[in-house]
Amino acid sequence: MTVPRKKKTTGDAPKPRTVSRMAAVQALYQMDLAGTDAGEVIAQFMAAKPAPADDKAEADREALTDLEGADATFFADVVKGVVRRQREIDPLVDQQLRTGWRLVRVDSILRAILRGGVFELLERSDVPARVTINEYINIAKAFFEADEPKVVNGVLDRIAHKVRAKEFETPGEGT
Repeated sequence: MTVPRKKKTTGDAPKPRTVSRMAAVQALYQMDLAGTDAGEVIAQFMAAKPAPADDKAEADREALTDLEGADATFFADVVKGVVRRQREIDPLVDQQLRTGWRLVRVDSILRAILRGGVFELLERSDVPARVTINEYINIAKAFFEADEPKVVNGVLDRIAHKVRAKEFETPGEGT
């Protein structure tokens, strides 16, 4: 399992869905690399008990990767949903990537982040599109320091404008 490089320290514990999203991205990464079944990886994450942290930075990382306090149902929904809709998700992402790039060419973690975000945009209308985009940008920032968070922002924003256009209309528009 890949461990995020850093986490902003705000003094507050991450929200349950934020932790669930991070865990879902890691589960999707594990499935992508090891070919693990969704049910198996979900069971592994649910059973995992973190070792005590040795320092503050490690404790901050664990707060994002430990499922304790997470919304386990939301975690499982994202993982299973990505698997169920992957044949629809991957072409949507491919269409938004720069010419010559395909989803299979991008980093495995970035691929997992994009798939999770697109699944939520497609199926989780209970979560505002802007919240989904922001959450997955923050997950990208936990793993990457370069342009990857910008890629996540650009791809998810363009897809959100297509699949949730009404959320981006200004008052009086389209009436």
